[in-house]
Amino acid sequence: MNGPEIHLEVAPELRLFVAHERRSGRTAVTTDGSSTLGHVVESLGVPLTEAGQLLVDGNPVPVSHIPAAGEQVEVRAVRRPQHVPGAPLRFLLDVHLGTLARRLRLLGVDAAYESEDIGDPALATRSAQERRVLLSRDRGLLHRREIWAGAYVYSDRPEAQLRDVLERFAPDLAPWTRCTACNGPLAAADKDSVSGQLEHGTQQSYDVFAQCTECDRVYWRGAHHARLEAIVTEAVRDFGGALAGPGPSGG
Repeated sequence: MNGPEIHLEVAPELRLFVAHERRSGRTAVTTDGSSTLGHVVESLGVPLTEAGQLLVDGNPVPVSHIPAAGEQVEVRAVRRPQHVPGAPLRFLLDVHLGTLARRLRLLGVDAAYESEDIGDPALATRSAQERRVLLSRDRGLLHRREIWAGAYVYSDRPEAQLRDVLERFAPDLAPWTRCTACNGPLAAADKDSVSGQLEHGTQQSYDVFAQCTECDRVYWRGAHHARLEAIVTEAVRDFGGALAGPGPSGG
């Protein structure tokens, strides 16, 4: 670029996206004189999904602002909890976030998940068509213009990923109401109606069941219930919601 020079500072939370030499304090950036501030921010590596308020000389400006020479620019992180227009709040997760998807579903959050790599264009298109917030650790994917809304998942640990998403978006929680396998809603099921899908030991040991209304998977309070209940209890305690639901925790 060979144009006006601006001085830009990125919020500490966003500096992981920026080259090392630009991570501390304000840095001089030479623009081309015609690109928007949004384009300049993205050119530094920061997806606009992660950029919150943009300030020029202390005043908020839109991403369409054309920087002028000498401007002091501050790029803030997204304000939490983040408001996403429209309702209900729904998510789409890429192929690398399967555990996070299952935990969101465990909490009753609508979380579509691609178990196979369908490619960035298809994910972005689905986000737009279904108005879902695309969650990904792929920075390049979040730069795609087609996505309806998106968010970078900052941790590679499922526990931290879940807390990050719940803190950032504050979705309504309804534990035990959604199929962790396919994302469909659960309904209480009569033991006799699902007996054909149960092993003998399960029939003998359990009496309360739920069944997915979409994929027919059957759930009961099995061996993993204590571990799942701990995840639910912590999420409800810290982020709100109700512990009770229409069906058991899993099978």
